[in-house]
Amino acid sequence: MESELRGLAVVTPSYAPDSVLCRDLNRSVLRWTPQDVQHHIIVPRQDLPVFRMLANDRTIIHDHEEFLSAAIRRLPLLNMWINKRRPWPPVRGWITQQLIKLSVAATLDVEAVLLVDSDMVFVSPIDLKSFQQEGSLALYRQPGAVHSGLPRHRQWLESAHALLGLDRPGPEDLTDYICWPCAWKPETVRAMLRRVEDVTGTPWQSAIASQLQFSEMMLYGAYVDGVLGGSPAMTSSMNSVLYSAEAPLQLAEVSALLNSAAGAVQAVMISAKSGIPYEVRAKALQDYTESRTGSLSGGIR
Repeated sequence: MESELRGLAVVTPSYAPDSVLCRDLNRSVLRWTPQDVQHHIIVPRQDLPVFRMLANDRTIIHDHEEFLSAAIRRLPLLNMWINKRRPWPPVRGWITQQLIKLSVAATLDVEAVLLVDSDMVFVSPIDLKSFQQEGSLALYRQPGAVHSGLPRHRQWLESAHALLGLDRPGPEDLTDYICWPCAWKPETVRAMLRRVEDVTGTPWQSAIASQLQFSEMMLYGAYVDGVLGGSPAMTSSMNSVLYSAEAPLQLAEVSALLNSAAGAVQAVMISAKSGIPYEVRAKALQDYTESRTGSLSGGIR
């Protein structure tokens, strides 16, 4: 029964170049979440030795092939994959990463899965209730946020609608469902993937791998709104500080960004592609965390 499930699990696909960032994320998960929360880190087989040092009773390191079907196979020496059911074009690595997120989320026996990339850290206590309203998991949605300046977001929604058998989105501004971190109900993910298979007549991994443009968060949001008729709880706040620009910042600039955040900040995402040196990132996060907690021992190290 639902009441007997673990409350929350954190899921992070990663790989060797992000291992230091993932280590910091993992430390923040262990520090700021309840003792029954496990952090599932999924990495390529060749990177398992890099991540094994993190393994413990709350940190589970997985080979990503555990979550990919036999139809999805990697091309040697490339971050591309082949979908045997549709060999051309090859499957981009970022699409494969989304297949893994969906597969892990559908597999876990918990009330909610929290998708968190390696370049995020938590900076305050979180638990299942942090993502609920009156006992219901809140769906992140921003109506009208997908405008003409975000053509790729529109393509992601169009792909989601096609996979789900929904009408093609109209010309108006559309709802955005992309957020960091992202909370899903595993039972909803399982039902969503069954819907994809029913609509496409194809195993869901192959159906999604055949898409040239795809967002797992858009698929989930479109399913909840378009198929289930909406969520009993919704939010337009991520409670996070986000920096996704591919432009480096100095320490003072990162600190100013963090300290200017309003409201309840639970997590910080500083893109791994930003070019910000690790030492700058780590110092800014440590100072920010300590200023919030009043503890001299609580930063990211």
